[in-house]
Amino acid sequence: MRVMHVMESTIGGTRRHLVDLAGGLVERGLEVRLVVAAERQSDFRADLDRLADAGCGVRELAMVRSISPLRDPRHLRALEAILRAERPDVVHTHSSKAGVLGRLASIRTGIGRRVHTPHTLAFLFREMFGPVKRRAFLGLERWLGARTERVIAVSESEGRTVRESGIVAPERVRVIPNGVEVRAVGSRGPGLDLAGLGLDPARRCAAVVGLLNVAKGQDLAIDALAGLEDLQLLLVGHGEERAALERRARRRGVADRVCFAGFRPDVEAVLASVDLLLLPSRWEGMPYVVLEAMAAGLPVVATPVDGAVDLIEDGRSGWLATEITAAALAEALSQALAADAESLAAVGGRGRERVAREFTREGMVDGAAALYEELA
Repeated sequence: MRVMHVMESTIGGTRRHLVDLAGGLVERGLEVRLVVAAERQSDFRADLDRLADAGCGVRELAMVRSISPLRDPRHLRALEAILRAERPDVVHTHSSKAGVLGRLASIRTGIGRRVHTPHTLAFLFREMFGPVKRRAFLGLERWLGARTERVIAVSESEGRTVRESGIVAPERVRVIPNGVEVRAVGSRGPGLDLAGLGLDPARRCAAVVGLLNVAKGQDLAIDALAGLEDLQLLLVGHGEERAALERRARRRGVADRVCFAGFRPDVEAVLASVDLLLLPSRWEGMPYVVLEAMAAGLPVVATPVDGAVDLIEDGRSGWLATEITAAALAEALSQALAADAESLAAVGGRGRERVAREFTREGMVDGAAALYEELA
């Protein structure tokens, strides 16, 4: 069976998802073709080289995130030509831009059964898009959803969100949770030099890892920090909100307890350096950074977003805020900070066991392969 994956948003968790899924499918004997962009992070090309060496067919198409009346029609025609040349059995699209272009190309050419993984739904992003744009996104997703054989949600909670949105018939939604490899206990490598980053190694530290934008909620983390004098933040990521977040930290009087570390490829070292992972997001599907932290035995504090609510049993394998606000996040952080070292280790251990039992890379790949077989 030949499966073609189309993705523009090759950053962060979506990048990790595609790399793990494509590599795993090749290991299971499927013919995998990738049509992807590397415009947002050029180092993604190193991943593409490794996937090509493993047996994936790779084509780079410079799709862009924003709507582009000049580029988008050109990229649509290019995708149609690729489909005619490759003749895949399944066209599996990911995220918003490739979800539109890839499915349109499949519809127009009549080639491939259509599968789409949204990795969150843009028309739900109230803080990011106005009502007119969100209505347009919703209408387009409904039109495409009626012509899509399966929509994959990457967590049970995201599955409920997709079904309730009405973009696709509920029976066409499949839940295939994201998963990671869980290494042997004690395999955490060396951490970062917190003092060299301007933080106090003797004070507890929480890491926030993700693109610096409104969806990831770093502003909520900074506001929550203002009421927690015994905590500091390591913010890892780049993005358009950095200057605004730096101003916010100064205004809230916590700039000396916040380190903006920028983009770092060594997330494992980041997680090995801190006491907690903090996920202050406003939207998620199934956050990879939470999976990675729990797999490493690191306790997590999170907002009650899709994916996090599936992973975290409040007070047992982490802490969930009661709502997506700075005050609720501060209260959840206070509970975590009140735990002693032994209790924190126990929480981290239970989280690790949960991931190893229910959220593995192997399970994710097996689920996708079974879905393709179902369609074929």
